[in-house]
Amino acid sequence: MSRTRIKICGLTRPEDVRAAVSAGADAVGFVFYPPSPRNVSVARAAELAALLPPFVSAVGLFVNPVPVFVNEVLSAVPLQFLQFHGDETNAECARYRMPWIKAARMRPGVDLLEFALSHPGASGILLDAYVDGYGGGGKTFDWSLIPVGLDRPIILSGGLAPENVQEAVRCVRPWAVDVSSGVEAAKGIKDADKIAAFVAGVRDADG
Repeated sequence: MSRTRIKICGLTRPEDVRAAVSAGADAVGFVFYPPSPRNVSVARAAELAALLPPFVSAVGLFVNPVPVFVNEVLSAVPLQFLQFHGDETNAECARYRMPWIKAARMRPGVDLLEFALSHPGASGILLDAYVDGYGGGGKTFDWSLIPVGLDRPIILSGGLAPENVQEAVRCVRPWAVDVSSGVEAAKGIKDADKIAAFVAGVRDADG
């Protein structure tokens, strides 16, 4: 069994970046979506990304962005991946010539195999809970909705926390897990102890 990769998303403070790195996260996420309480400015994201050591990836999260804004971010922030959470088409995601991930909002009736086919350029499919608006809102979804035979790495998100991540990894066996609100003290403010406990839970599930 390969090691489950870990992304800590929605970072807004230097101390939270350091906590994620210290705990052993493989990637951190910066949110570029103004309605989100975890939104960061381009300048702030550049400062935070500069704290990352080699081999910890910086991921930029966007929701139906205009291309000029994404290009502005890319000119200032050294991102390794783009993550799209809106209604973007494959062409809209691929236009930046960067590796990208597409989020699927999971609920009964979603055909994940068809969703993956409609986004052939995605490096992976992130599975989040369906809520009004965008983002999972800290909600889990029914993991039995995940079909077998998906041809892309699965990144499991949606309501993950130190308390349930072991069960999630053992049940789904995703390529990676992605957490935001589950390791927070308040919206946009991470808790270093929760981050460490989350990473420890993943590692325990990996065996």
